[in-house]
Amino acid sequence: MAEIVNTTNMKVDTEDDTYTKDGTVDYKNNPANRKTTGTWKACPFILGNECCERLAYYGMSTNLLLYFKNNLHQHSATASKNLSNWSGTCYITPLLGAFLADSYLGRYWTIAIFSIIYVLGMSLLTLSASIPGLKPKCISDENCHGTGTTIGVTFLALYLVALATGGIKPCVSSYGADQFDDADEVEKKHKSSFFNWFYFSINIGALIASSLLVWIQDNVGWGWGFGIPAVAMAVAVASFFSGTRLYRSQRPGGSPLTRICQVVVAAWRKRRVHVPDDKTVFYETEDTKSAIVGSRKLDHTEDFSFLDKAAIELQSDHAKGPINPWRLCTVTQVEEFKSIIRLLPIWATGIIFSCVYSQMSNLFVLQGSFMDITINNFPIPPASLSIFDTLSVIFWVPVYDRALVPLARKYTGHKSGLTQLQRMGTGLVISIFAMLAAGILEVVRLGIVRRNNYYDLEHMPMSIFWQVPQYFLIGCAEVFTFIGQLEFFYDQAPDSMRSLCSALSLTTVSLGNYLSSLLVTIVMSVSTKGGKPGWIPDNLNRGQLQNFFWLLSALSVVNLGAYLVVAKWYTYKRAVGTLH
Repeated sequence: MAEIVNTTNMKVDTEDDTYTKDGTVDYKNNPANRKTTGTWKACPFILGNECCERLAYYGMSTNLLLYFKNNLHQHSATASKNLSNWSGTCYITPLLGAFLADSYLGRYWTIAIFSIIYVLGMSLLTLSASIPGLKPKCISDENCHGTGTTIGVTFLALYLVALATGGIKPCVSSYGADQFDDADEVEKKHKSSFFNWFYFSINIGALIASSLLVWIQDNVGWGWGFGIPAVAMAVAVASFFSGTRLYRSQRPGGSPLTRICQVVVAAWRKRRVHVPDDKTVFYETEDTKSAIVGSRKLDHTEDFSFLDKAAIELQSDHAKGPINPWRLCTVTQVEEFKSIIRLLPIWATGIIFSCVYSQMSNLFVLQGSFMDITINNFPIPPASLSIFDTLSVIFWVPVYDRALVPLARKYTGHKSGLTQLQRMGTGLVISIFAMLAAGILEVVRLGIVRRNNYYDLEHMPMSIFWQVPQYFLIGCAEVFTFIGQLEFFYDQAPDSMRSLCSALSLTTVSLGNYLSSLLVTIVMSVSTKGGKPGWIPDNLNRGQLQNFFWLLSALSVVNLGAYLVVAKWYTYKRAVGTLH
């Protein structure tokens, strides 16, 4: 009998080695084979998709402010607000995409469906800039205005793209991380490296967009300038589908919003029940697997004890047959909700940072358009200066990984050098200096304008390359805050809510853009009283743009103080058991 037992155990071990332990499945919905699916062999298709999608997005958005201003003939403040509103929408639609991915479609089909919508939107935008009947009417090269049809088709195309990016953005990074088995220590080590390569692929796409595509838009035409990103998006779709046989996918775990509502309702129904001191009496499944598909069990935490009432087991909970989740929830289900609540204060502090970041494709471009944009008589598109943000990211990612992490590890003793919260906080500090640099540059620029009476000069004789420090600082802050945020929200999210939490982190970009739009509206309303030109007039030489940068600096300082408070209070998630 002993030999039979050993043989049986050996078969089990072999089976365990054959398939992943995190509950992932292959494209046929069978348990994912460890050797033939996932890991780095699946990642190039996902990274290729992200690189081409970001090339398409930045190729369209980087220079969009000047398209609104010069081709649709919108005023500076109007163009800035329209860009902020559209950019904000691009980062709030991920909530819809994430909900569909986590609840019903899964990440694979969500990416696939919304990628096709993306191609349609990009194609329509290209047609709006190419077909004579849809192109803006131009009296001269510098005097164009959009007709009602032109503006309607343009914004329909743009908001189709905004919808499509909402299905892709929250899922791609999580889907890439899903290719590494969380229950396998060897594969788990590669997951952090994936996030670095993921962000690297984003910036390769952005590098091409902010250099080559911006030049094509300014010097060849917008038909080609939008057409090339459309082709890039088609390549992104092809790249993603090419890796189908290699992917590992998590099964959708049902609506996370329903589970959250069940916790709230169950806790409210037991609001008069006393929370016991003995935490072992809380309801939980008996085996090591969670009752929630695609999720591990979570340890009980002391925070938000009112919600613990949802997991208090009463005799009445069993009176009517099977347990009703609207009356009794597992500890894991309660802790899922607690995890989301704990993330919210950290999430909120990212809004001001995103508002600062959004100036790179907004008021930085406007500021640069009034400076000397030539080098040896070769015109430099103002939006192409964002290439220095991309180069900064490409520079700082390996510096952070190879130099700063080992150095910080000596002082902190932490395996990653800095905790995710410390990393994000460092980025917030750097972003303050980026706004100060932009403000100081504008003070110097306006000083030259006043001394030499350059008020009506289209490009005053100060090189646009003086903007490089502020772009470089934004890129540095990005490496600390955005990559840290990407890891933090994936790591701290409940297993079955990772797309939703990725989308939650992206909404800070959305709200940052909306905040920028709101601030522009407020300061223009206040600063134009009495017939004054205001802080951001059409002619920046007569404006006070530096005051807007000082305002963002002050808000960033207040935001940093709030972040330090909530980061000190934060409790990290503790997962136990295995995935369902």
